[in-house]
Order: sequence, then structure tokens, then C-alpha cells
Amino acid sequence: MNVTQALHEQGQSIWLDNITRSMLDTGQIQHYIDQYSVTGLTSNPSIFDKAIGSGDYDDAIRAKAAGGGKGIHERTDGVDGWVSLEVSPLLAYDTQRTVEAAKALHARADRRNLFIKIPGTPEGLPAIEEAIASGVPVNVTLLFSADHYRAAADAYLRGVERRVEAGQDPAVGSVASVFMSRWDVAVKDTAPADLTDTLALAVGLDVYRTYREVMGSQRFQRLENAGARMQRLLWASTRTKDPAASDTLYVHGLAAPFTIDTMPDDTLKAFFDHGEIGETLPSDGGESEAILARFASAGVDVKALAAHLQSDGAKSFVAAWNDLMERIDVQSKAVA
Repeated sequence: MNVTQALHEQGQSIWLDNITRSMLDTGQIQHYIDQYSVTGLTSNPSIFDKAIGSGDYDDAIRAKAAGGGKGIHERTDGVDGWVSLEVSPLLAYDTQRTVEAAKALHARADRRNLFIKIPGTPEGLPAIEEAIASGVPVNVTLLFSADHYRAAADAYLRGVERRVEAGQDPAVGSVASVFMSRWDVAVKDTAPADLTDTLALAVGLDVYRTYREVMGSQRFQRLENAGARMQRLLWASTRTKDPAASDTLYVHGLAAPFTIDTMPDDTLKAFFDHGEIGETLPSDGGESEAILARFASAGVDVKALAAHLQSDGAKSFVAAWNDLMERIDVQSKAVA
């Protein structure tokens, strides 16, 4: 059994943080599924910008300008096999338009295994509730801390509760995507040397403790009794940015059952090649409290930094979205 299969057997799903048409056409996605135990996909505007620039979509763009076996989603009864489609990040702070866009995208795609990505900003939270209440599966993105995760989980549960009250099917899929590597990047020049590359994993432990608390709460258990499913925890931004650190730092450091680790190609291949599986995350948060206290003593305001990272993340998504729109326009003119 290879290491990615072992991680899958341990209960953590591996999703690929990439998708292009050529990966589908050449069988690369199927290879990742068969050999690397990949069971889902995520993407973002930057990835699509690069994919369109590569020429993979020229035929489809030209046509637009001119005018089999049982899948993973079915086999796992909707636990895995999901693909995400993003609401325009220009709407990150516009609740009503985000709801309208989420419903429209879900209806146009008409796929049971499609997540609509909605940022977990303060304005995004009521949109998440409304989307779930309307039966739209949601990938909550741009979460950075336990507080962010809890707010996203609360929005999800409120949406499910509304469906139960209305006599509707409460089993609406959702994941909560918590971004990891950006924490360590943010403090790389200010953290004490002995705390290098430890903040993200400490935050991850804190988030996982909160996740287990929500999962074990009477509130969720009542909903589960009515047929609801837990919103799964997803680790995002898992490429190691520090060249001196392990290139699988955010994979072996965040292994836990009923969670998801979404990895870019290079991280997936690195883990497959030389990764190791250690102990799974402790449900009580382990040493997170002590490590976070040391960062606080060193002058790091984790709560303020989480808000800053979320704001910066939203801005970077907008920049990537604008680049993508420009790329589509340029490519459309080039192939017309």
C-alpha cells in the first residue's frame, strides 16, 4: 500500500487543487484517482487563468465566440467526488448578489456533485446560510482560524435547521476550507526562530478541536438524527512556502479522519514519493494552546492576523479574477 492510499485508508480525503481540460483529456486526472487516491478537485481563478493561457480551451472559446462506470460521488454516497465552482470574488462583500449568483450557478451547472464556493467573510456568512437553506452545496472558502471555522459551521447549521423546519431533505453537502501556509508566511520575519513554521499547524490543531466540538454537539446530533450530514473540514493552501521546511509539512501534519487535504500537483507528487503518515490530530487540540500563547507573547495577535489574512485573501482572489477575465478576452480575440 502506498502512502497516499494509506492516508485515504486512515480516513482523510485527498483532493487535487488543480483542474485543466488537458488533465482530463490525457488521463492525468484518472491516473491521480487510480494511483494517488485522489477523490475530489478544487480550483480558483488563478488556476483557470493559467489553464486558459495554455491554449487548452481555445477550441471551446472559438466555438463559444462563434456562437461510464460508477463515479466516486455515487460510490461514497456524496461524501467525496466533489468539484468546486467559484462565485465571483467581486461579490465577497455583497450578501444578496452572492446568494443570487450561487443559486444561478448551481441551476445552470445542474450537477449533484458541484460545490459553489462562497467566501466566509462576514457578508458571506448569511449567503452561506441562504444557499444551504435553498439546497445549494457550498464550499466555504477563505477561512483562517477556529473563530472563522465556527462562524462558517454555524451558518451551515442554520441553513440545515431551516430545511428541517420546512420538511426538506437536510442532507446538503458542504466543506469548510481553512487556509494553512499563509499563516507561516505572514510571521516568517517576526516569529522566534524556534517557532518557525509552527503557527499554521497550531492553528490547524485549534480548528480541528473546534471541528470535533461542533461535530459532537447536541445541536448537530439532533440534525443528524433528522438526516443531516456534517460539513467536512478541508485543509487548503497546503503547498509549503519555506524552502527549508518539509515539502509535505501540511500533509503529514494535518492528517485526521473525516477531513480533506486539498493539494496542488507538486505537493501530491512529493507526498506520494517520500511522504510519511504520523499520528492523527488529537481531538483536544494537543499543544495548540501553548504554541499560540507563545506567539501571543512574541507580539502576534492571532485574531487580528486571521482577519488580515482573510481580507488579503479576498483581495488576491479579486486580482486573480480580473486577470482571468482579461485572459479570456485576450484569448477570445486571439482565436476568433
